[in-house]
Amino acid sequence: MNLNEIKDVCQLYNIVPTKSKGQNFLFDENIIESIVKSANLNKKDTVLEIGPGLGVLTDYLIKEADQVVAVELDKKIISFLHKKYQSVDNLRIIEGDILKLDVDSLGLQGAYKIVANLPYNITSNFIRTFLEADNPPVDMTIMIQKEVAQRIIAQVGDMSLLSLAVQFYAEPKILFPVSHNSFWPAPKVDSAVINLKLKPKPAFDNPKLFFKVAKIGFSAKRKQLHNNLANGLHIASGLVKSILSDIGLNEKIRAQDLSINDWIKLIKKLDL
Repeated sequence: MNLNEIKDVCQLYNIVPTKSKGQNFLFDENIIESIVKSANLNKKDTVLEIGPGLGVLTDYLIKEADQVVAVELDKKIISFLHKKYQSVDNLRIIEGDILKLDVDSLGLQGAYKIVANLPYNITSNFIRTFLEADNPPVDMTIMIQKEVAQRIIAQVGDMSLLSLAVQFYAEPKILFPVSHNSFWPAPKVDSAVINLKLKPKPAFDNPKLFFKVAKIGFSAKRKQLHNNLANGLHIASGLVKSILSDIGLNEKIRAQDLSINDWIKLIKKLDL
């Protein structure tokens, strides 16, 4: 679908792209082909696509994968998709908000991949939901805001709760940038395609405890870690300093300066 065709469909179905739904339609065929190629799909794969829009990515996915499940929020777009793909038997279109749907209701049996041009406004919640799901994907190839992609791959010194959470469950890699001019209407920011390859198991066997401590650690970014943990866990600041020293960290360290392994060592020493 080229840009003129996209505009024609929108006019015909009275589809008005809205920011609240994150509707910026991708029309650059080179980018679409690169996304599909990067996903490394084969005829045995089941793919979950979020926000298919007018199907520019879906067109490729149904050719490359065994089964595609596409979840779309917009009723008018749903109407168009049902008509466009009425004779396609390896595509299931589901109407709904992916953040409110029960993941089990999607019928994703066994291993599956996520390939999607994600609406900017659901990125963090979506990634967290599927990383923490009982049946997570084996990997995700998703287009998101470039700034968010850079935060996800951050290294020690620039870590955030987002980068910590993603790297706890997966190995993230930015594949390529995407100009805002590849969309209609054009957003104000550029995008990037990122791959998240899920680890066989999480980095720590008690994710709930891990993120409880991490959230407290990041609760006041400007404060040193020992102050945040002392206040949030109701323990002596001196004890936290001693533990930090014992595991080879500076007692004045801040949360963004810890690696996942540092957090694990710290939590084990805290013995909560």
